[in-house]
Amino acid sequence: MPDTRLRPRRSALYVPGSNARAIEKARSLDADVLIFDLEDAVAPDRKEEARRNVAEALAKGGYRAERVIRVNHLSTREGVADLKMAARSGCDAVLLPKVEGAKDVRDASLRLGASGAAEMTLWCMIETPVAVLRVEEVAFASPHLACLVMGTSDLTKDLRARHTNDRLPVITSLSLCLLAARAAGLLILDGVHLDLDDEKGFLDSCRQGAEMGFDGRTLIHPKTIAGANAAYGPSADDVAWSKRIIDAHTRALAEGKGVVVVDGKLIENVHVEVAERTLALAGAIAARG
Repeated sequence: MPDTRLRPRRSALYVPGSNARAIEKARSLDADVLIFDLEDAVAPDRKEEARRNVAEALAKGGYRAERVIRVNHLSTREGVADLKMAARSGCDAVLLPKVEGAKDVRDASLRLGASGAAEMTLWCMIETPVAVLRVEEVAFASPHLACLVMGTSDLTKDLRARHTNDRLPVITSLSLCLLAARAAGLLILDGVHLDLDDEKGFLDSCRQGAEMGFDGRTLIHPKTIAGANAAYGPSADDVAWSKRIIDAHTRALAEGKGVVVVDGKLIENVHVEVAERTLALAGAIAARG
């Protein structure tokens, strides 16, 4: 079954399976999640090498981040081989690319079961118009599904849209997927930012994603980890405010009151729940070191 503990997923770095140096360096990075990529980041003639690299690296261990393997599509020979390797790799989850319906999720779950990993957690890429239109179906497809991952690059291409600073061309798709994820009790990660020289654009889009409610961001370069961690994690001010409203609400309840005003803001149960989650997330981040 998926891991239900509150774990930070602020930053999820794609690590090319064919790049042995990047796989080794990933042990020292501060990303919350490492996605060992056997799909888009690997040339067709290096798929077997990538599988071997990732299997050996996970067997060796030494990673403090959550370890996810993105396999090739299961309609391909490479995808089938990837899934068999992932089933015995010790990874935390398998990321399925180009999922377009519940059948894709259930098929992967059955295949993992046949390989001896029936309880392995699944993550799903949502990266096509069909996937967005069927995202509710996907989100409720399996009890082993834990996370949706936006593939905004492919989605933008298929929409014939443009990459813009405000991301308006994909806002509807992002919102629909966010709604489905929350309705199903899933995590959801925002898509990558392609321009590595555009730090302001990256940070602005991280802020936008965090404000929308995404749990974190997928990344393509280690230099963007710190920015994602800052954007999707609670700030010192967030933590201090959360403690204040919890304390104030606790005192109000002791006096027989259901609500309280703090700095001119009405505080009730819903705000306390958000504050408690903020403190729990801050604690989980601190526990990572």
